[in-house]
Amino acid sequence: MVFIQLTWSLLAVAFLTSFGSSMLYGYNLAVVNSPAVYIKDFYNKTALGRNGTALSGETLTLMYSLTVSVFAIGGLLGSLIVGMLVTRFGRKGTVVKTTVLVFIAGSLMGFSRVCGSPEMVIFGRFITGIHSGISLSVVPMYLGEIAPKNLRGFLGLVPSIFIGTGVFSAQILGLHQLLGKEEHWPLFLSVVVVPTFIQLMLLPWFPESPRYLLIEKHNVHATITALKWYRAKCNIQAEIEEMQDEQRSLSSVETLSVWKLLQDDTVRWQVLSVVIINIGMQLSGIDAIWFYTNDIFENAGIPAPEIQYTTAGTGIIEIIAGLIGCFTIEKLGRRPLMIGGFAMMGLCSAGITLALILQAQLSFMRYVSVCCVVGIIGGFCIGPAGVPFLITAELFKQSHRPAAYIVGGSLNWLSNFTVGFVFPFLQMSAGSYCYLVFATICVSVAIYVYIMIPETKNKTFMEISQMFSKKEAVLETQSLTHVDQLKLKKMNGYGGVEHASLEFNSSSSVP
Repeated sequence: MVFIQLTWSLLAVAFLTSFGSSMLYGYNLAVVNSPAVYIKDFYNKTALGRNGTALSGETLTLMYSLTVSVFAIGGLLGSLIVGMLVTRFGRKGTVVKTTVLVFIAGSLMGFSRVCGSPEMVIFGRFITGIHSGISLSVVPMYLGEIAPKNLRGFLGLVPSIFIGTGVFSAQILGLHQLLGKEEHWPLFLSVVVVPTFIQLMLLPWFPESPRYLLIEKHNVHATITALKWYRAKCNIQAEIEEMQDEQRSLSSVETLSVWKLLQDDTVRWQVLSVVIINIGMQLSGIDAIWFYTNDIFENAGIPAPEIQYTTAGTGIIEIIAGLIGCFTIEKLGRRPLMIGGFAMMGLCSAGITLALILQAQLSFMRYVSVCCVVGIIGGFCIGPAGVPFLITAELFKQSHRPAAYIVGGSLNWLSNFTVGFVFPFLQMSAGSYCYLVFATICVSVAIYVYIMIPETKNKTFMEISQMFSKKEAVLETQSLTHVDQLKLKKMNGYGGVEHASLEFNSSSSVP
């Protein structure tokens, strides 16, 4: 049974870290949509009170756009400092210590209207971005290191379920009947402190990552204590020996910098894989779909008052798709979820283009576009939403992992920002065909995963590293063979003599 080693302590840590950290990322992505009108009105009234004149339409749009996009800028900063934090404070230590950022941000946004300060809203969004940038890397890293190899995929996708839950929570709380009224928007923005407070009260009672304790801190006693806490009654000696094998294989127990990671030829395919899947995750167009969901539903003829409920329904689809991925990843593996997810997104992106082109002639195409939106969201949440963060943990040894998360995380946030900035211009220039760009990217990533990334299900970190070493050796052999073949073709008959003499010389040089 795959769940034979699933203990209450593993589930509790997965729940607490995801509930108090990952969920906040999803919540903060969606929270500014519902109160947009009220926030702009607050900015306008504040400027009128300070200067005696209201803001121009362009200035107001710029301030609100900054409020939305500063979250991604903070996320990029958080992803860049995560390596330093996890090395100094540990995985759990980083999660616990960075909760202070949420309380600062919640206070700034919650009291912004009382203080009459739009700057507090913007700065609060920036700080929540920093926290989310850290959380998106450290939570999967922590869960990946405490999980046994047969549950690493299951626990690694728990954060993605909570990200979807965060988006759904913001959509539900943003309804007019709850916190969607004008007087409630500061509370709506600052309610993130509640799950973080629960996390802060309970998570410190759980142990640090055993791999961090043994490989980086050389604390065998604490490692054994942590493993006993996280495991059922089973032999932990085998896991300790596997960690010690990894420790001995490392050229240095010091954590590598990003520059050294990029210079390390032994992990070049792992780094390239992390770069492609993290960029592909954001350039898949999922952010553009989320942003324009209301417009697509409106074009489909859904009455305006009901669109908010329909949009909230997409949040349920995110959670269901995330649960399907979480409960099937240990049976199907990582590759099928990523290949299937990206392929489904590519197909549905092409479908949206077709539907938008033909909906003037064929009325039913409006409903096809709605189905394609559902397909893109479902395809994303079943695999591409969470597997890239899990894969980043699995493809690297302990010394390389923090730097790999910096690379993956920073590219993720940069791509996120790029899509948000470029998509409006892309839509103006390409019209309905803009979704074909996303379709091409999705299919390309699916093909890359199919060709280059091996299945990591049920493998130790050492076994995964050895799989890539073999792939490197095979590719080098193929490259050398190709060069030799080119020489033979160029030299015609003499090429065979030259090649034979080369082989003779190389073999005779061996003592």
